[in-house]
Amino acid sequence: MSKNKILKEILAEVEKHPEIMSRREALKYLSVSPLAASLLAGTTAGATAAVASDVKGKIVIVGGGLAGMSTAARLTNTLSNPDITVIEPNPFSVSYQPGQTLVGAGLWDKSDILFNRDDFLPSGVTLIKGSVTAFDPENNKVTVDGKDEISYDQLIIATGLMLNFAAIKGLDGVITSSDEENNGIVKEKVGKNGVHSIYYMDGAEATWTGLQELIEKAKSHTGPEKLQALFTDPHTPIKCGGAPKKIMYLAHARLEEAGVRDKVELTFYPNGGKMFGVPEYHEAILQQFKDRDFKWNYKHNLIEIDTDNKVAVFDKHAQVQGAYDKDLEEYTMVTTHDRVEVKYDFIHVTPPMKAPDVVGNSAIGSDKGWVPVTKETLQHVKFPNVWAIGDVAAIPMAKTGGSVRKQYKVLVDNIIASMEGKTELPAAYGGYTVCPLITSIGTVMLAEFDWSGKPTPSFPLDPTKERWIWWLLKVYALKPMTMYGMLSGRA
Repeated sequence: MSKNKILKEILAEVEKHPEIMSRREALKYLSVSPLAASLLAGTTAGATAAVASDVKGKIVIVGGGLAGMSTAARLTNTLSNPDITVIEPNPFSVSYQPGQTLVGAGLWDKSDILFNRDDFLPSGVTLIKGSVTAFDPENNKVTVDGKDEISYDQLIIATGLMLNFAAIKGLDGVITSSDEENNGIVKEKVGKNGVHSIYYMDGAEATWTGLQELIEKAKSHTGPEKLQALFTDPHTPIKCGGAPKKIMYLAHARLEEAGVRDKVELTFYPNGGKMFGVPEYHEAILQQFKDRDFKWNYKHNLIEIDTDNKVAVFDKHAQVQGAYDKDLEEYTMVTTHDRVEVKYDFIHVTPPMKAPDVVGNSAIGSDKGWVPVTKETLQHVKFPNVWAIGDVAAIPMAKTGGSVRKQYKVLVDNIIASMEGKTELPAAYGGYTVCPLITSIGTVMLAEFDWSGKPTPSFPLDPTKERWIWWLLKVYALKPMTMYGMLSGRA
């Protein structure tokens, strides 16, 4: 995508929200700022194809979301005789999931992030509108909808993950985050009566309604005790690890805007024992929480919700010293569990997440469900012609769109090298991940890092600081870059 087209798309997004930034203000900054110039250059810097190849082979991609479609596009751009099939049942599989946080805060509408799968199918790619129901890697084939067998030379798993609401007692349903057709069971309890989740589009839309209801309740609240708004973070890996905090920051902003922040207590309940895995970002977020008078309780995992009485139940867990082991000459550590019940007026639920059962229970899956791959090459550890990318891959700290932007180029280079019979794979994924952590309406902390566990900023700025330039990136630039850059295989 050209810089001019990217700029046009950014300004179109700006014009939707003049209350935050005017077109003139955005254009002025984009025109004069060296940093903005480098930001725009970065949206097209990756627009290089892999080395062209005449190699032939049938490539099947299971999953037509951002990861699958971007990979299909790049393969199409690279291979002179591509034979690519994408298997994807969801007509909205390419919808812009990072925007769900903004929908949940009333900054975007659902229509701003809803995109049709078929509009982004690369030219020449075959689309099967169905679901893979069985994998047979020994015989190089998959079964679609329980009846049709599809063979392959190379298989790419890009199914994404499942939102396992049913793992929380009192809730039901397991869905994909972009599934607009099959979330009816989830919506029986989530999206109403104070229980909300931005992790699927209908839920994000309902979250904004829920926040407005909380604000109206706060306006008429006169009791001595504050209303309670809870935000959870579960015990499983999740996509976009910053999202549970983003919606909390935005709820705070909306309550302040309405003049009722002093009537609502906002409390974060993470399963883990820190705010962020990278120490520098953990410390920055901790200070942000203190500045905003947020509360938090580490090592609390949401296990149950009584939606009728508005009570959330947490497993509070801790490691304590146990019996002394004479042989090892040390004390054993014992995990304790306490049941903690908390009343709420509003609760944002981040559901436990898992690989689709059809993947996890198959030969290509693992005990934990995720597809086991060599994390640098994305090649399956058992089957050399099977690859995985995106949320379903068993890769540390990588369930973000920013990770996929790095991964799909690595995967394409490696799969082509493998098809050409090369013994060494040329490309390696370094674990890059980015979390644009929205901290208010107008500011973002751009948390970039990799497997080193250290900040890896792309720009010469302190990455622990909240800045409005990153708001410009997050809210106005990333969607055009994703929809017209990555999904064309060139960003």
